[in-house]
Amino acid sequence: MKFDRLKIVAWTACCSALALTAVNVPAAPSAAIASQKHARIVAYWTKARRDAAIPRDLRIDERGYGYLRLPNGALEPYGHTIAALKKPSSPQPMAKPGGDTTAPTITNRDPANGATVSASYTFKATVTDASGIRSVNFRVGPAGGQQRSFAAAAGTNNVYSVALTGFTNGNWTWSVVAKDTANNSATSPVTSFTVNTGGGGGGDVVPNAEYTSGGVIQNATGRIYFEMPSNSRRTRWSGYVCSGTVVADATTGRSIVQTAAHCVYDDAYKAFARNVLFIPNQAGTTGSGTDLNCSNDPLGCWTPSFGVVDTDWTTRTFPDNVAWDYAYYVFGNSSHSGNGGASSLVLDSAVTPISISFATPNFEVGNSTTDRTTGLGYSYDQDPKFMYCSEDMEQLDSANWWLPSCDLSGGSSGGPWMQPFTNGNGSLISVNSWGYTNSPGMAGPKLSGNSASCVFGAAKSTAFAGVPTADGDEGVTAPGC
Repeated sequence: MKFDRLKIVAWTACCSALALTAVNVPAAPSAAIASQKHARIVAYWTKARRDAAIPRDLRIDERGYGYLRLPNGALEPYGHTIAALKKPSSPQPMAKPGGDTTAPTITNRDPANGATVSASYTFKATVTDASGIRSVNFRVGPAGGQQRSFAAAAGTNNVYSVALTGFTNGNWTWSVVAKDTANNSATSPVTSFTVNTGGGGGGDVVPNAEYTSGGVIQNATGRIYFEMPSNSRRTRWSGYVCSGTVVADATTGRSIVQTAAHCVYDDAYKAFARNVLFIPNQAGTTGSGTDLNCSNDPLGCWTPSFGVVDTDWTTRTFPDNVAWDYAYYVFGNSSHSGNGGASSLVLDSAVTPISISFATPNFEVGNSTTDRTTGLGYSYDQDPKFMYCSEDMEQLDSANWWLPSCDLSGGSSGGPWMQPFTNGNGSLISVNSWGYTNSPGMAGPKLSGNSASCVFGAAKSTAFAGVPTADGDEGVTAPGC
């Protein structure tokens, strides 16, 4: 996997002094104005609008084009009109009258039904056919969860295999899909197996699992609902979901949530999000999932006053701006309803905020666990579960960190990357940003050595009164420092 498939513009480092202090922070808007806006937005998110909202899930194909991946897996061109690549195709021989009409035979599947495997295992199956085998794919995934397809390689005696790693404890399933050269296909029954990693350990790779360990991160991270325009005139808007984290800002009169820039500003139609709703610790709801009732969420619902992104994110279009895919939502007081306790008027008092680190984190340090990084977020297809991935972090290129096995699904965009991460707390070093269209893995923008600290400084110091309030304009851009 090479990131040089993309034509990413160069970017330069900047000073970080602005992030160290925030002087003369302007007061938040009046409680009456904030409360009216909040009530309007909460009421806006009816069941129909929530059901229609989709993940803001950005993907890059092998040509370097950007796409929005829809819940059904389809790829919608993002910022251009070039259709997504279809699976490689070539002239396929079709069965002629009286020719081969028999599907491949699939036998000797390993692991067998009821077997127990460890974190790594080589899957095998014997596949035969009179006309020859064109493709064999193994579909593997957690029981009741998303299945992934892996192309199997042919070996001796018609045995096809693929070595997989990164399994976590629990119940899993797998099946085989085979196609012959006469275009006949066969699918095996679904086989159940159990994973037992022997107690796990710091080096285990976790591609995608439910986070149940609690700690500060549980309350600080939540789901974000918002709308982006679907045309340049802003006459049509579509609903999306992302994730975000309350971060420590050392200011009074405001709270700040870190997320991805593509969850704050639409770089294709050049507009800020509208009708933004933040639900921290949504996994703790007493409802069956996301609903209009802020009182069944443990910390209620919150609405920001405006967003802040880097100017370089706004003047380019994905994927040429991935280096700046970090942003902030700024919350005044009186932007809350539902649960929250005595500190319910102030978001970063109702939850313990997470610290941000703008220093260079650990990466690619061999077998050491010092570069182990945990990405978290609210996946769309696991509502209302809080999900995570965890493994040693790599450097993809000068702009991005990389978690090669991370398989968090859409909706997790903007969720935090934590390093170190102990007992549910640590330092935020990046956010879930984007993935490729044809392989697992998650990229996260570097917060070190660039303008991220300056954008954070703008989030801490921008006057509430100076931010436009019209739909699509409710935010500020911060030039690199």
